[in-house]
Amino acid sequence: MPDMSASASLALTHLVPLAKEIDEDKVTPGVLGFIVFAVMALAVWGLMKSMNRHMNRVDFLEAPDPEAGEDDTKATASGGTEKKQS
Repeated sequence: MPDMSASASLALTHLVPLAKEIDEDKVTPGVLGFIVFAVMALAVWGLMKSMNRHMNRVDFLEAPDPEAGEDDTKATASGGTEKKQS
């Protein structure tokens, strides 16, 4: 059985000259990087537009409770009313 470390080092010695040909200062993301960035930007724009549309549909004003005619009641977090203690 051949020695695996020898074959790995032999493969690395053949690949190292190929890696040295690439100038590290001139490497750019290329067209694929631009396409991925553009798709992500369009997705964020679409999500923001959808969120804005949904937020505009929300009515934050609560309708007054017809049963709570007294002034000394206040709304609780659970949606019920609670009397003020004096």
